[in-house]
Amino acid sequence: MFPELFHIGRFSLPTYGLLVATGVLLGLWISVRNSEKQGIDPEKAWNLGILVVLAGILGAKILYILVDWNTYASNPSEIFSLNTLRAGGVFSGGLLAALAAAIWYIRKHSMPALATCDAFAPGLELGHAIGRVGCFAAGCCWGKETHHFWGVVFTNPLAQELVGTPLGHALQPTQLFESAVELANFFLLTWLLARKKFDGQVIGAYLFLYGIARFFLEFLRGDPGRGEVFGGALSGTQLISIGLVIAGGLIWWLKSGVAKTVPAQATR
Repeated sequence: MFPELFHIGRFSLPTYGLLVATGVLLGLWISVRNSEKQGIDPEKAWNLGILVVLAGILGAKILYILVDWNTYASNPSEIFSLNTLRAGGVFSGGLLAALAAAIWYIRKHSMPALATCDAFAPGLELGHAIGRVGCFAAGCCWGKETHHFWGVVFTNPLAQELVGTPLGHALQPTQLFESAVELANFFLLTWLLARKKFDGQVIGAYLFLYGIARFFLEFLRGDPGRGEVFGGALSGTQLISIGLVIAGGLIWWLKSGVAKTVPAQATR
């Protein structure tokens, strides 16, 4: 709808970039605050957050390239093109890379793994919710055509030029659907964090809830770039979503009877 907030000469401020940056910073701030409440060193939490963000960006880009590898293999220079750099990537790839980086950092610095992940889960949901509004503004991650009253018609030629957004057709506002789900999850996870019974309860709920939501939202997506599995019956993102649901369920099943970590300040 509004790919650029303003344009002066050769300089332009993309709405997507601004909202993603806002989501990252706000999500990090909330995650560090939650970490302190969990008795985790805030400096380590900041460092972990920055590492996770960088790994997430890289992972999202890598999966974005891999699912469209035929195009990039025939035109390798496109990997470093402006269009690829501007593309947000595939979130599930970023999530997997971020989890891998988090596991490495947490083990290296002997942080309480599940308690740390619990502290970061609500901030991750809020940051992602804001980022999805950026997707809507940019016109990326669009949905299939629809005749329902909530269909959105994109008309800005810049959106089509940058990310290939179909213009003049009513599309499912999948970006806003996902943003709304993630915002609701943010409030739910924040409520759960203050009342959790065991370490891993919040991150497990995040993986389970996000996996289910993303699996079904994929059926409404109309943009290419997430791969196909089982002869096109499912997208690659849906396969990853199934894995997230299983992982979240396993955390709850294995950890539900284990006492949670007591915050350091609570023992003083």
